[in-house]
Amino acid sequence: AKVVHEIKWLPPTCAYRLVSRGQDLPWWHPLVSGRPETVVEAGISAAGRITASEDEVDTDGLFSHIRTWPTRWPRKARN
Repeated sequence: AKVVHEIKWLPPTCAYRLVSRGQDLPWWHPLVSGRPETVVEAGISAAGRITASEDEVDTDGLFSHIRTWPTRWPRKARN
């Protein structure tokens, strides 16, 4: 089994990744705040950034809609 921090597709803000490195979760993380809305309030939600659902994209065009996770923390989450 891979160690969590070696899995490339996990975003840097992933709770599993942070905990495996001994780091604290940020204030806006639902496991800390107890509220999923804090991700939106912090301005780092993916809500509204999705361009299509799997039902709207032809299989041939699917890869042009896939996004990779950022390799850095979102600018708004860095403070």
